[in-house]
Amino acid sequence: MERIPDVIESERLTIRPWVEADAPQLSAAILVSVDHLRPWMPWAANEPITLAERIALIEHWRAEWDKGGDLVVGLFIDGEVVGGSGLHRRGGPDALEIGYWVHADHVGRGIASEAAAALTATAFTMPEIERVEIQHDRANIASFGVARRLAFTYAGETPVVVTAPGEDGVDCRWFITREQWVEHHRD
Repeated sequence: MERIPDVIESERLTIRPWVEADAPQLSAAILVSVDHLRPWMPWAANEPITLAERIALIEHWRAEWDKGGDLVVGLFIDGEVVGGSGLHRRGGPDALEIGYWVHADHVGRGIASEAAAALTATAFTMPEIERVEIQHDRANIASFGVARRLAFTYAGETPVVVTAPGEDGVDCRWFITREQWVEHHRD
């Protein structure tokens, strides 16, 4: 995968890979948000984890990105963690899937949409990427809103195994192509 910038700036957000120094702030943000995250994020069931485990996880994420795998990033406003996101290689060599979570104190402020828009635009700077996807459980209404706001196309539903307590076991898939993105997001 072609490299993307180490730091992506949007209107309010600084989006960048997590670093070891972020571990305490990331842990604190997750701890405050864990009840908000558990219904949708399978990994939240294992929270809280120790600081050493968090640092090892950040190192793992960096190693994966360095090998051309998934990119896991933090979302920051003025240095404060307001969420996390990522670009995941689940859809093949020409596609990336966006995942995101928002700190409980910042829900409803458009952070997920802003991050997804910035990451989608960045994904399309990579010549091999032709499609960006969002997938979420049907019960996660907030994620419906993110995909709709960004003009993603609804691709349908697939029954899946429930992996988090808020899920109903139906995966909703959305996508946008490079051409559609350019058409819908011209300045």
